[in-house]
Amino acid sequence: MQKSLVSLGFALSVTACAQSTTHDVSDVQPVRSDTYCAAGEYQAPRGALEATRIEAADFSAPGLYEGPVWVGDKLLFSRFGFGAGFPSNVLSYDGQEVAVVLADAGTNGLAIDNANQLIAGTHKYKAVARFNLKDGQRQELASQYQGQAFNSPNDLTMSARGDIYFTDPDFQRAAAPGGQDATRVYRVDAQGQVSVVDDTIANPNGISLSPDEQTLYVAGGGENGFVRSYPLDNGEAGAGQTLLADVTVPDGMAIDCLGNIYVTEHTKQRVRVITPEGDEIAIIHVDANITNGAFGGENGKTLYLTGAGALWSIELDVAGLPY
Repeated sequence: MQKSLVSLGFALSVTACAQSTTHDVSDVQPVRSDTYCAAGEYQAPRGALEATRIEAADFSAPGLYEGPVWVGDKLLFSRFGFGAGFPSNVLSYDGQEVAVVLADAGTNGLAIDNANQLIAGTHKYKAVARFNLKDGQRQELASQYQGQAFNSPNDLTMSARGDIYFTDPDFQRAAAPGGQDATRVYRVDAQGQVSVVDDTIANPNGISLSPDEQTLYVAGGGENGFVRSYPLDNGEAGAGQTLLADVTVPDGMAIDCLGNIYVTEHTKQRVRVITPEGDEIAIIHVDANITNGAFGGENGKTLYLTGAGALWSIELDVAGLPY
């Protein structure tokens, strides 16, 4: 490890509480774009760009940074290794230092719910869970489908109406016993009911909502991957259509306030920026394998990118959503 992680007083080991079959969405919140996309002129990125590596986050031991989400004035992200159980912590970056926020969390993708609480896909527990950042308590929101544990919940997003959508590849299936007979995309409604969005994608990975929450985007398929879009009607997804083909090892996604989609290509070490119609408008290069992205910073115009022991940023002329 090239830079030491700061051990904060609030760094917590995760403890479990009783599993909940519902999650509180008593009041429908404004869509995220109402909160994070201020009125004003935005300009989408164009052409070839390069993100800057954040040296404070460099990590030399084998492992991946994943699931970035901007919360308050910090970027939170998972860091997991490749050893038994894929041990994972939640880290934070405040512009100066990287610190441990939740130790041994077992997380991959991170997001925030409608009450600004941290939610995550956890391979350690094979569940989608909510975490209390004050005391480390973990509350499971969904842990099985048709009586069987999930494979390794990966990335997730939540709508204003309270639906959680998540991907369940088999990348970290060995982290805990059990699993599914296929890799799928799932929806968890406000009552905790789990349903299948798509069961035809080999290792679905990144997942995001359009700013108006009328479209769900999913990336997956490995070497010969793609991005699919799904129309949403009262939370239910319609048939998926290919928005972008020929995506090499797609991983995570970020969305800007203009509706553009930032798709990471893991082994090609780049982000492809496409319009909601699927037209490519920019490519952002990094210098290591890349996993995911999220917008943050003071004005929401900093795109943070996670990867293989590395964190990058790039300033853009458009704000975006925090995960």
